[in-house]
Order: sequence, then structure tokens, then C-alpha cells
Amino acid sequence: MIYSMTGYAARTLDVEYGALHMELKCVNSRYLDFQFRLGEELRVIEPALREMFSAKLTRGKLECRVNFAAATTRAQSLALNADLIQRLKSFDAHIRDEFPLVAPLAVIDILRWPGMFGDDLPDTDALIPACMTLASEALEDFSASRAREGEKLATVILERLARMRELVRDVAPLIPATQAAFQERLRQRLFDAINSIDEERIRQEVAVFAVRIDVAEELARLSTHLDEVERVLKAGGACGKRLDFLMQELNREANTLGSKSVASEVSQTAMELKLLIEQMREQIQNLE
Repeated sequence: MIYSMTGYAARTLDVEYGALHMELKCVNSRYLDFQFRLGEELRVIEPALREMFSAKLTRGKLECRVNFAAATTRAQSLALNADLIQRLKSFDAHIRDEFPLVAPLAVIDILRWPGMFGDDLPDTDALIPACMTLASEALEDFSASRAREGEKLATVILERLARMRELVRDVAPLIPATQAAFQERLRQRLFDAINSIDEERIRQEVAVFAVRIDVAEELARLSTHLDEVERVLKAGGACGKRLDFLMQELNREANTLGSKSVASEVSQTAMELKLLIEQMREQIQNLE
């Protein structure tokens, strides 16, 4: 299975007195990076979540959001901690006496103050198992999302591979004829320019130059690299870095093919190969 580094999943789990909500989203990254946004009552679970996600992911920047939402009926029955309110009021007055320019406490700050609703907050120990269950379900959805995206990317890459195979297959028969024609033109020009030189010497020089412009080896390596790209895609798993390396090798062979070209057809083929390689590289940047 090929996985994209980009993916998204969201899950909600009903628990006692409310519901847990988890959101996972991932973007491209050279390495594996986590960003957790957890409610204060769930901070203790971060190491366990990190371990769970690390077992499934190898690359990407993953953002994980988890929060607990109290049930409406439960929230309506909550009572404010009157003693705590009085202490906060006293603290606020004292601080503002010392620092007159300090803004007073906002209502939202007071409501979020730890212990403001007494003992009616959810039991953290009870939330942890439920949160791990929720994480497992969300991770399953997340992996399925990445697999679907990876399958689409693999299809695009295979289409480009097929086109590159066509180009290599079409250009290969042209090479001997173009080389022979170029050698004859070069031999004739040399002979016309310096007809006093022995024709055998000219033939030798032309033969040496012909070896330099021979692209059979580049075409063979292109075919080999294309086979390897297809093999890696079919093998699946975390293959992004391997495929990126193969794109470099393909691009190197395409450049050499273009630099050795002595015919417009071969030069045009080299340019189209480079375009297809760049299109594949853009897709591979999204693969894990």
C-alpha cells in the first residue's frame, strides 16, 4: 500500500458527562513531526498518543487536536465555586492596586480557572482509556484517507512511467540511423576541409566521436530506472525517499541523452522525458 503524507480524519466519542472529539490532519514534511493541541485535562496522554502515531507514520507533520465537551444538561447543573470567586476577586484587586494599568480578569478567564466548577469536572483517569480508543479509531480513518490519496498519486506516476516507456521505445530505433547520418556528414565536411589528410585517419576520428555520442547506455539505464520505480510502487510502504532518489537518476540520464543528441527528434524526446520526470517528482513529494 502506498500512503500519501497528506490526510485528515475526525472522530467523536460519547463518554460520561460529555463527548471527546479528536481531529487529525497531516501535511508534507521531510521528517516525522507532531503538534499536539490537547485540553489541560488530557495533557497526560500526549506520550501515549505520540507512541501510537509513531508506530504508523514515518514522515509528515501531524497535528492532533483533542478536546472534551461537557454535555448540555450537565453544564446546566454546574455550580460556580463561590469561595474561589472571592479569592480571585481579592487577588485581582490587590494586583490592580500594585499595577493600575493591568486589565481586570475577563469572565472567560474566570470560568476557565481550574476548580471553578468544583468537583464536577470529568475524571482524567476515566478519560484516558476512552481517549486512546478514540485515537485508535481516528488513526484508522486517517490511514485509510492517506491510502486513498496514495493510490491516486501512484496512478498518476504510473501513467507518466508508461509515457516515458513509449518515448524510450520510439526513440531507440532512430539512434543508429541518426548516428550514421551524422557520421557521414561529419566525415564529408572533414574531408572537404582537409582533403590532404588520409581518409582512414578521418574515419578513425569519426568513429571515436561516434562513441562519444552513443546514447544506447543512457536508454538502457532509463529503462532500468523505470522498472525500479514501478517495482517500488508495487512493493508499497514508505517509499517516498527512494522514489525521489530515482527521480534524480532519471533526470541525470535524460540530461545526458539531451547533451549527446545529434538529432532534433532525440533532443525533443529528452525534453519531454524531463518534463514527465518533473511531474512525477511533484507527486512523489506527497508520498510517505
